[in-house]
Amino acid sequence: MRVVSLVPSLTEAVAVTLPGVLVGATDWCSHPAGLDVARVGGSKYPDLDRVRALRPDLVLLNVEENRRDDAEALRAAGVPVRVTYPRTVAGALTELGELLAELGAPTEPTWLRDARRAWAEPARLAPPR
Repeated sequence: MRVVSLVPSLTEAVAVTLPGVLVGATDWCSHPAGLDVARVGGSKYPDLDRVRALRPDLVLLNVEENRRDDAEALRAAGVPVRVTYPRTVAGALTELGELLAELGAPTEPTWLRDARRAWAEPARLAPPR
C-alpha cells in the first residue's frame, strides 16, 4: 500500500501505526519527527502533479483541511481518495480506527485504544471549594 496524506494529523497516525506505508505528505506534516517521505506542498494547495507522480494507492484528505477541487481532480485522474469528516471526538476515533484497519493495521494501535478509554472516562475534577 502506498499512501499520500494531505492531512497532518492523519500523517502522524498512519506513520506511527504503519511505518513504510506513507510515500508522501504535505510540507506541514511535521510529526512524527524525522518523517522521511516526499513532500507535496501544502494542505490547501498541494502539488497534484507530485501527488500523482508518487502513484499512491490512496490519498488521504479531510473536509475541513483540504479543498474539494483537489479531491475531485485526483479522482478524475484515477487516484483513489479517502476524505475524512469527523464531527465528534468519538466519531473521529471510530473513523480513524476504520481507516487504519483498511490500510492494513492488524489490530487497533495502543495509542488509539488509550485515546478511546480517556475519552470514555469522565474527567476527574477537584471538588469545588
